[in-house]
Amino acid sequence: MDSISRELTAVEVAADLPAGGGAYALIIELARQITVTIGKRPPVTLDAGWYLYAGSARGPGGIRARVGRHLRRGKTVRWHVDRLTNSAGVAAMLAFAGGDECAITAALRARGMDAPVPGFGSSDCRRCASHLLALPDGFDTDDLHGTLPLAAMGGGAIVSWRRPPVTGGPRPPRRGPR
Repeated sequence: MDSISRELTAVEVAADLPAGGGAYALIIELARQITVTIGKRPPVTLDAGWYLYAGSARGPGGIRARVGRHLRRGKTVRWHVDRLTNSAGVAAMLAFAGGDECAITAALRARGMDAPVPGFGSSDCRRCASHLLALPDGFDTDDLHGTLPLAAMGGGAIVSWRRPPVTGGPRPPRRGPR
């Protein structure tokens, strides 16, 4: 039996995320096609659909500070993923205290996930072609942590956050990964 727990804790607000370092996976739904430019490369068009961005947070405030920033809209573009989160927001997130974003990306690529934009979020990484992956139709993000190898998740807490549902009016039908 693994000595590392795969138990998942859900939080409602980013302020309750771990303050230490680790890795995270942002689940982003693009409702429409968008074009992004990364550095001096030609623009790349991303189709509407679901994407996963794996990142790391090792600086001050750790995962809590980094993911809290990603959840804000209208921020200054500092990282590649800011282009997506400013446009579409974040639908859900998993945080892995002590985790490794390259191991997360490698494990999901081994499962056949496509990296639609070479170098996206990985310009300083020598191991990964991209830290942005296109999620295949029907991929169950609710069990993402159950599909990753223990090394990718680190030895700490695994925490999830999901965008609150829209209130005050009719809700559109839920689409995409569950």
